[in-house]
Amino acid sequence: MGEACRLESPRENGAEICGSAIRRQFRAVGIGALLCALSGCSGSPSQNIFGSYFPSWMLCAIAGLFASILVRQVLAGTNVGRSVPVPILVYLALSMAIGFAVWFIWIG
Repeated sequence: MGEACRLESPRENGAEICGSAIRRQFRAVGIGALLCALSGCSGSPSQNIFGSYFPSWMLCAIAGLFASILVRQVLAGTNVGRSVPVPILVYLALSMAIGFAVWFIWIG
């Protein structure tokens, strides 16, 4: 831990000294992590559609939703849809996976 946690006598208030040193280290690491995380927030990716800016994530989510509906219709037409366990969760996960794939392909 360092010099702050080394005790000469067991009667000294070593727990508070050691605890404050650890808190300072955690605080410094937390502030550093927060600054690194906030550095990516310089601008939000948005698309101009008919003169109005929409967030790119919303467009990717809508694309994932429509693709998931299309996949559901195809599965229902081939009677495979009946064997899907917990359909709401499966189609939600499919919609999110397609939305993320569209995001990675489109935005990068």
